[in-house]
Amino acid sequence: MKLFDFVSPAAVVSDLRGETKDDVLRELAEAAVRVVPAVSADGLLRILHERERLGSTGIGEGAAIPHGRVAGLDRLVAVFGRSRAGIQFQSLDGKPAHLFFLILAPENSAGLHLKALARISRLLKDPAFRKSLSDAPDAAALIRLLAEADERG
Repeated sequence: MKLFDFVSPAAVVSDLRGETKDDVLRELAEAAVRVVPAVSADGLLRILHERERLGSTGIGEGAAIPHGRVAGLDRLVAVFGRSRAGIQFQSLDGKPAHLFFLILAPENSAGLHLKALARISRLLKDPAFRKSLSDAPDAAALIRLLAEADERG
């Protein structure tokens, strides 16, 4: 599974401005609405908050993968966002999250959802990849890095 099968370059946010977990979830939801206008940011926020109540999607090492299933969505969609300042996200290691992949899946597609989570988790385990995302100067550089990750497989 390739990242650009579900991450649109238009859904890459190089400088998240939010200062709280809720702020960042809203920014990510708003970015998702730009590529999937059939969903609402408020509806996505409700889904994301419900998922976060089950346990934080902050996986540690400065990364988080908020996710949820969305009724009426016809394809897997993801947003990548970066916070230079970092956000307390109740991550497993207690450290702030800087790198965010928001994954939205159709309501009845558990397999795709899990494949996307696995693909992104594998990438984020690589310290060099995380550092390159953190150090990228802008959205164009982030998109290039994601494309290179796709080429490597």
